[in-house]
Amino acid sequence: MRWSKTFIPTLKEVPADAEIPSHKLMLRAGLIRQLMAGAYTYLPLGLRALKKAEAIVREEMDAAGAVEIFMPALTPIELYERTNRLEAFGNVLIKFEVKRGDRRVPMALGPTHEEVVTDLVSRHISSYRQLPLTLYQIQTKFRNEERPRFGVLRTSEFLMKDAYSFSTNLEQLNQAYDAMYKAYCRIFSRCGLEYVPVEAESGPIGGDASHEFMIPAANGEDTILRCESCGYGANVERADTGRKRSSTTTAEADQKPKTELATPNAGSIDAVCKMLKCKPHKMIKTLIFKADGKTVAVLIRGDHEANENKIRRALGATSIELADEATIRAATNAPTGFAGPVGIQCEIIADHDIPLIANAVTGANKADAHFVNVNLGRDYDLAKDESGAWKTFDLRNAAADDPCPKCAGKLGLVHGIEVGHVFKLGTKYTVALDATFLDEKEQRHPIIMGCYGIGVNRIIAGLAETKHDENGMIWPLSVAPYSVILISLNANDAAVTKVADEYYDALQKAGVDVLYDDRDQRPGFKFKDADLIGLPLRVVVGGKGLGEGKVEIKWRTDAEATKVDVTAGVQTTLELLEKRRAEDAAKLP
Repeated sequence: MRWSKTFIPTLKEVPADAEIPSHKLMLRAGLIRQLMAGAYTYLPLGLRALKKAEAIVREEMDAAGAVEIFMPALTPIELYERTNRLEAFGNVLIKFEVKRGDRRVPMALGPTHEEVVTDLVSRHISSYRQLPLTLYQIQTKFRNEERPRFGVLRTSEFLMKDAYSFSTNLEQLNQAYDAMYKAYCRIFSRCGLEYVPVEAESGPIGGDASHEFMIPAANGEDTILRCESCGYGANVERADTGRKRSSTTTAEADQKPKTELATPNAGSIDAVCKMLKCKPHKMIKTLIFKADGKTVAVLIRGDHEANENKIRRALGATSIELADEATIRAATNAPTGFAGPVGIQCEIIADHDIPLIANAVTGANKADAHFVNVNLGRDYDLAKDESGAWKTFDLRNAAADDPCPKCAGKLGLVHGIEVGHVFKLGTKYTVALDATFLDEKEQRHPIIMGCYGIGVNRIIAGLAETKHDENGMIWPLSVAPYSVILISLNANDAAVTKVADEYYDALQKAGVDVLYDDRDQRPGFKFKDADLIGLPLRVVVGGKGLGEGKVEIKWRTDAEATKVDVTAGVQTTLELLEKRRAEDAAKLP
């Protein structure tokens, strides 16, 4: 493509409303333009990169045995009502009505397609002989994002690859899950992304049934815990801390007398610390939950955050929720904010750190009062295991410097951009939408599902966020809008134009996607634009080099160009591209 014949509106200045590098660079390099908050037009360069990423996704999904379909974006509201997701989505779901004759039909724009694909399968799959099956699509999704920002990283309209596996048993589900996991690793590697698969919360199926694929980035909105020593990674909701149970309790000689102090209107950790001049890590936070209808008190150190999924697993519960005011009063005889373990009228479970807190500050189970100098074993008890040790659990969010659960290393906080997610759904949607199969004994069962998503736009934005320098973008060869930028230094010089045109024709005939900068602009102007849009290989025709019978060739990341004979320039370009492709292929998992 000749630059003079396409549409690449580069910007020299950073747009005032652009917040992070990817947003700034995608605007400046002429990849995208905003129509309104959360909606972007992809310009020719951006669209070419998006289509190349899409092609890689499609190739790897096909190779993994998934079958492509294309589902409607328009979806009937009734499906979301049947799966109880109408309220769960809330304002995120873009809902509207259309008039058809004398009726008004409620619809939504699909934010994801679990309901639609399950409805499809329920109508056409009825026997175990038709399973397993994995279906996928690459399609636009719509979500009413309340705070669209960061360019195409958070929008109301985006391109997504969503796949859904359908299985008769957990073995089939695991096989589909593993196939998708491996495909994702190849997709992101082929796209040139540096990614980290991290454990994510798996839900009721349990086990390591969910992974997020994160692009480590300083401006990432997600936080993950990662061990540099062994590579373990998990998101905050899932990360184990690696702490062990402790049999240590405060020695009697060190135990101070438990004392009740008035703390009027101090129902929060901060308020109590300020009033009693204590530190949060010396406090025991007592949270009251309902676990499958049963009241349970959960003890967490005051400076830590409770992890509800860990609490649910520790209790073996299907669901948990924070207790209401009436339940709290029944267990504590106090309003919310003054609960403590001393004398509480319900089961207690505690985080591993609780036995280590000597002379703790806790709620007094009395309005406007707290205890100081509360000690485990004297003032309250926990259940014990067979060895007589206090039975404690990992109940809090992991934090930086926590021990790694897999090795002797420590966890570090890393910000990341989520680009993909694979997880095991189970039978939630198939039960709701009556997607069942008959087994060998003619008995009917709900189909078991898995779900696998990739934000295709996020692949491009993630590359822009992590692959750039002070001059502009640095595209990997696999998804670069063009592999080569051919620059004619003097469009008015017939000799220069002749050679440049010949190169352009020869490279195109050889199957190379080349952007030919034939504009009548200064060399410096063209070089700056070339660095800004960041195409991998630059071939320069003109100037002193052409007078010496040479052309200049350089990779975007090279400090200096290499001069080669004009007669060898095309062949050298082809060889360089082939060598880079081979090197990239050798790195694939």
